[in-house]
Amino acid sequence: MPQGGYPGVMPNGPYPISPTPHSKLAAGLLSIFLGCFGVGNFYLGRTGRGVAQLMLTLIGFLFFFIGPTIAIIWGLIEGILILTSSTGSFWHRDARGWELMD
Repeated sequence: MPQGGYPGVMPNGPYPISPTPHSKLAAGLLSIFLGCFGVGNFYLGRTGRGVAQLMLTLIGFLFFFIGPTIAIIWGLIEGILILTSSTGSFWHRDARGWELMD
């Protein structure tokens, strides 16, 4: 048996085909409306960015609402970039590199 536990070479590369492709519209709207909590990034599998937005919002409340304002603007810009993205661009892919479904 080959190393890694697979019985042979996988025909589509090292990862299986994504069972549920992510929606471009859902990702964009989640980023616009819930972006300050990092929901759009969590949906796309970008957990590092999602945690950064969430922490910026939660910890930012201690500093006179500056953090949440930055996180809201970040989510708004990110959502617009996702919704206006074209096939092949960074904003039209999830964390694993799969194209978003239009």
